Amino acid sequence: MLWVTRPRCHVDRTACAWAIRRFIDPTATFAFASDLAGAHALGGTPFDMRGAQLGHHQGRCSFESLLLQHRLDDPSLRELAEVIHEADVDDDRFHTPEAAGLDAAIRGLGLVIADDLLLFAITDRIYDGLYAWFGRTAT
Repeated sequence: MLWVTRPRCHVDRTACAWAIRRFIDPTATFAFASDLAGAHALGGTPFDMRGAQLGHHQGRCSFESLLLQHRLDDPSLRELAEVIHEADVDDDRFHTPEAAGLDAAIRGLGLVIADDLLLFAITDRIYDGLYAWFGRTAT
């Protein structure tokens, strides 16, 4: 399945791409468009775009919307979603200390990796590590 998001990805988009491949569509392919019309023209499922179902809604970031729509109710994913929300939205809803570091790491990688597909591949390891960490501490 083709999934489409905006180019020059940051925390929410890289996290969504990770979750899509890890939990929803292991053979997912990704493309980039500047807006929803472009995503539909490519024939893909849009995420983290203005107007997309898998976007920011009711105070949720796109990652949270993705988990909700696909009924991914795992304690480790919920903890990770709080960090991603805080790094992306920065509204102090969850007060997660990891958010600032995650935001800096993903933004920094984005500065040195211009290819968003390569950025997805590299950031996957960060999300794998965080998911494993939260799984280790989850009760």
